[in-house]
Amino acid sequence: MRAVGLYRFGGPEVLEVIERDVPEPGAGEVRVRVAAATINPTDVALRAGAFAERYSAFAPPWIPGMELAGEIDAVGEGVDWSLGERVIAIVVPARELGGAQAEQVVVPAMSVARAPAGASFEQAATLPMNGLTVRLALDTLALAPGSTLAVTGAAGAVGGYAIELGKRAGLTVIADAAASDEALVRELGADIVVARGDDSAAAIREAFPGGVDAVIDAALLGPPILAAVRDRGTLIAVRPFAGESERGIDISLVLVGDYATNQAALSELSRAAGAGELTLRVADTYPPERAGEAHRRLEVGGVRGRLLVSF
Repeated sequence: MRAVGLYRFGGPEVLEVIERDVPEPGAGEVRVRVAAATINPTDVALRAGAFAERYSAFAPPWIPGMELAGEIDAVGEGVDWSLGERVIAIVVPARELGGAQAEQVVVPAMSVARAPAGASFEQAATLPMNGLTVRLALDTLALAPGSTLAVTGAAGAVGGYAIELGKRAGLTVIADAAASDEALVRELGADIVVARGDDSAAAIREAFPGGVDAVIDAALLGPPILAAVRDRGTLIAVRPFAGESERGIDISLVLVGDYATNQAALSELSRAAGAGELTLRVADTYPPERAGEAHRRLEVGGVRGRLLVSF
């Protein structure tokens, strides 16, 4: 089978199409014939060597990708899935089998859910990683309805789901956006939109003088956004937080791998997307031979929606 892989860390040029043996599912596992797999910032970080120590435990080539959509084409012992079912899956790529960007991928059956009703494979593939990241963030926060939530990087994939899932939870959502993204962020449901940039924390404080109850920092602003949070509030970080807390603010790092087998959460996200409650955004698709081109585009920034590899 074909996969996108790399034998060394570096720029987009290290990505190539490789041939791997077709993996076989074991007990409690399924194999998915992949139609589409997303390219996320974490894949860029993997390629660039940010996780080199972690991946040193596995012989190259390394295969990136944390989410996919396709059809079940083999099942292991004790699995109820049927061949041909349209599914989405979350994949943890730091393993011998690698990640989602391959023609056939084996995952635990509990990492799989039915694809959203009416969604294309490309649309469906954009949901698992970022949707589960936000679901874990909101579960960690456990905010009561009526609480205030600020979202940075609101026009991005994590930010967009944070707005929509936050509103479904009854929260008041304030989000940042560049002028060119303001209409999009409002359409996603933000109650208040402030200008993206160095002054966003001050703008949030202007709207909520006492500070917001929590921030989901999808833009990785770090310490500067703490000023927007009330005393003893919470900041959710999606990457390790580079700095110290203040005023009793709790900083919680969420790692989507902690929800990699939370099938109930993934299934609910899929149901909500199929019902039109979540927006599945595709920016563009690429064949595996052009994965490096997609990485270059993602690194430039400004992509709205996900880039995907289609097999």
